[in-house]
Amino acid sequence: MDKLLPTIVIAIVFVGIITLMVLSWRRRVRRDAALRPEPVAEAARGALLEDADVLYVATTAHEEPLERLAVAGLGFRGRAHLAVHEGGVSLRVTGEQEVFVRADAIVECDAASWTIDRAVEKDGLIVIGWRIPRGDDDVSVDTYLRVVDLDARARLIEAIASISGATSAGTQEK
Repeated sequence: MDKLLPTIVIAIVFVGIITLMVLSWRRRVRRDAALRPEPVAEAARGALLEDADVLYVATTAHEEPLERLAVAGLGFRGRAHLAVHEGGVSLRVTGEQEVFVRADAIVECDAASWTIDRAVEKDGLIVIGWRIPRGDDDVSVDTYLRVVDLDARARLIEAIASISGATSAGTQEK
C-alpha cells in the first residue's frame, strides 16, 4: 500500500505529459497545414545532376533553427533520398510523400552545425532555405539534412547553388 499512491501519481503525471505532447503536435500540424509544397510535373524536373542518401533532420522557420514546422512530407526525422535536378530539389523521407522544391523557390544553400534537437561537427549539416507558397504570400523555411560523406555534401551544396543561384548566407556561426 505504501507504494501504490506514488505509483498512481507518477502514472497520472506521465499520462498528462504524453497527452500534452500529442495535443501540442496536433496544434502544430493544424497551424502548418497550409504549408504544402506544390506538386511538380515530372517533365519540369529536368535532368538529374546529383543525388545521395541523407538523413533528414528538420524543417524550421527561416533563420529560426529552434522553431520546427510540420510541413507536409517533412514532419518527422528519418532516412531520406535527396536528388538535385535542373528544375529543383527532390527530397523523399522514408514513409513520407516526396517534396519537390522548385529551383526558383530556393534562396540559399549552405552548411550548418546545429538545428533543433541536432548538433554535429562544424558544417556537418546542409541547410536549404526555400519559400513555400501560402495563399498570397510565401513562407520562408530552412530544411536541414545530414550528409556524412564530405565529398557528397560539397557536391550537393554546389549542385543546389548552381540551379538556384542561392547564396551562402552563413546563418549559423561556423
